[in-house]
Amino acid sequence: GSDAELQIERRFVPDECPRTVRSGDFVRYHYVGTFPDGQKFDSRYWDTAEDKADKNPCPQVRVGANRSPSCRLKQKGVGIYWKDRQLLVRVQNHGLSYDRDSTFNVFVGKGQLITGMDQALVGMCVNERRFVKIPPKLAYGSEGVSGVIPPNSVLHFDVLLMDIWNSEDQVQIHTYFKPPSCPRTIQVSDFVRYHYNGTFLDGTLFDSSHNRMKTYDTYVGIGWLIPGMDKGLLGMCVGEKRIITIPPFLAYGEDGDGKDIPGQASLVFDVALLDLHNPKDSISIENKVVPENCERISQSGDFLRYHYNGTLLDGTLFDSSYSRNRTFDTYIGQGYVIPGLDEGLLGVCIGEKRRIVVPPHLGYGEEGRGNIPGSAVLVFDIHVIDFHNPSDSISITSHYKPPDCSVLSKKGDYLKYHYNASLLDGTLLDSTWNLGKTYNIVLGSGQVVLGMDMGLREMCVGEKRTVIIPPHLGYGEAGVDGEVPGSAVLVFDIELLELVAGLPEGYMFIWNGEVSPNLFEEIDKDGNGEVLLEEFSEYIHAQVASGKGKLAPGFDAELVVKNMFTNQDRNGDGKVTAEEFKLKDQEAKHDEL
Repeated sequence: GSDAELQIERRFVPDECPRTVRSGDFVRYHYVGTFPDGQKFDSRYWDTAEDKADKNPCPQVRVGANRSPSCRLKQKGVGIYWKDRQLLVRVQNHGLSYDRDSTFNVFVGKGQLITGMDQALVGMCVNERRFVKIPPKLAYGSEGVSGVIPPNSVLHFDVLLMDIWNSEDQVQIHTYFKPPSCPRTIQVSDFVRYHYNGTFLDGTLFDSSHNRMKTYDTYVGIGWLIPGMDKGLLGMCVGEKRIITIPPFLAYGEDGDGKDIPGQASLVFDVALLDLHNPKDSISIENKVVPENCERISQSGDFLRYHYNGTLLDGTLFDSSYSRNRTFDTYIGQGYVIPGLDEGLLGVCIGEKRRIVVPPHLGYGEEGRGNIPGSAVLVFDIHVIDFHNPSDSISITSHYKPPDCSVLSKKGDYLKYHYNASLLDGTLLDSTWNLGKTYNIVLGSGQVVLGMDMGLREMCVGEKRTVIIPPHLGYGEAGVDGEVPGSAVLVFDIELLELVAGLPEGYMFIWNGEVSPNLFEEIDKDGNGEVLLEEFSEYIHAQVASGKGKLAPGFDAELVVKNMFTNQDRNGDGKVTAEEFKLKDQEAKHDEL
């Protein structure tokens, strides 16, 4: 159009323009005001430090405002400031807004601007840049502004819009990601942990929790946040991501925050919710897998072995027993673990899998620990491997007994048996069947763990039984490196194949018949009155071979004979004399032993 008309050139229009300026909106914008020859309006005296009431006897002139006699200028949109006791005029109050890095803030369409600017701003988008030519009739007309704007001046404005809002605006919420499962949403008085990027409407970043690498942790709905954020967070799920746009009257208002956020600024928060709980929450339990047969459930005082994955509510893994390839072993109900787990592990079955969600006041509290942030809700996916109580004894279940089961195993008997050894979760540890040979022991001689010794007693040949052994009767807290985990309950499926009756307690050799009255002379074949080990060993083995004597089964025969000889060689000179030689019933009895 001609110079007599308002001219608008749209020099940049953003791709996205969700909202444009309408009459009645409040805007914040940068601009430079010049004359057609490129000269800026006279603003060389502008000093932001003087924009204060105590140095400003003539505040910014506004339509309808009362003016003191010394403030005689009546033109719209002229800012009058006091400097060195002289009145200085600054047209539009923002001729150097770029230079001082502050926007001009004003309502559109309410007479606070010259008519041309009121019209030129309508329809603008945030981040749009317009070049505006305003004819005198829509600016300061034939009067101009004395000493600043000559009469009949055409004014040029290079405008960049930074912000729009309206007094009727509310908080705007745009959810761009919502998890498939949303069991709980934020309510008033909940405590939340979230990450955010805070920007102005033009996209300028003013704050970010991501940059600090720490979540923002706060209560919602009780005044700890600006009102718009209090409203904008309500209804969010953990894992949800939303954009919350807040008008300034629900944010930091006319004054801003005094640091990074200017007055009258709309704020945009890109929020990702990581965590949510309420101080009144208790633990929650979700049973994933419960075995059909659950003969026993855990109680306070039991010792548990379990695997777990520990995550935050957003799924971030903070610990895992699986990664260490070792169960976590602990007593429950006695304060050895955090209160939430102490409670959540009660009532579980062996083999059960459950999810335990622990609020921070039953977890690691406000301080957190290690890589667990403060005030974090914890999620434990638990798999119970086994548990026992220190008062437990062995458990014996007999699955098969032959019709003739009259001869029962006892201490001293020599047993041959097959077994499968496993953990309570079914993990196979060892099997004699796989090895193709029996396991052979003398019962009561300490050749097996105490629980197995107990489990093999009073068993007949051909019998099959299952023996469950608690760790204090098995391999204890240490276990067997690389074979049996520490504190593991063991399960043995046993079949007894052979039983050789042992000797009476305390005997390593017995006579099957009458003992010769000339026993020493029979052993001392050369008649020299001394018996050496070779003579003694030859005689004993001959008696066993002829069936007249019997050595204790299951032991090294040569070692047994050597021990017998040593017992007779009372002075330790390597030979036995008639005076030293005595049968067991001829030994002096020591009742005190």
